[in-house]
Amino acid sequence: MVILDVMFIAFGFVIRVLAGTELAAVEPSDWLIICTITISLFLGFSKRRHELSLMGDQSNNHRKVLTHYSIPFLDQMIGIATACTVMSYALYTVSNETVVRFGTRNLVYTIPFVLYGVYRYLYLIHQEGKGGNPTSVVMKDLPLILNGFLWLLAVVLIIY
Repeated sequence: MVILDVMFIAFGFVIRVLAGTELAAVEPSDWLIICTITISLFLGFSKRRHELSLMGDQSNNHRKVLTHYSIPFLDQMIGIATACTVMSYALYTVSNETVVRFGTRNLVYTIPFVLYGVYRYLYLIHQEGKGGNPTSVVMKDLPLILNGFLWLLAVVLIIY
């Protein structure tokens, strides 16, 4: 179950996204699915790392699969997921489908906001010992909130 447990988490998020697009009666793009998978893996491995570092030797009492993980291994998985997340977003911004849909090539200029957000989250995981509840981390960290607002503002200004 090692690795698969985080992949099931990512699959669950993909199901939610697909349900949302179905309810909204819109076609989900391949990029939406790819970005959902990669960010879910990033957050899932980060959460496992937090659990393991927080609970140490007692981690198997919390979640049995944690006995099969180690901090160095999870750091490698987080590194891979980080690269995939950033690259999938970057490729999305320059894809022909995106350029045609939004009528601009300028979404590429939103990549620095995504990079900062991912780097800030990594800082919070590694230096501040956070990451157990990704929603709480994102909603309570002022630099991440400001970055999200600036990203949204940039997207709106570029598209409209």
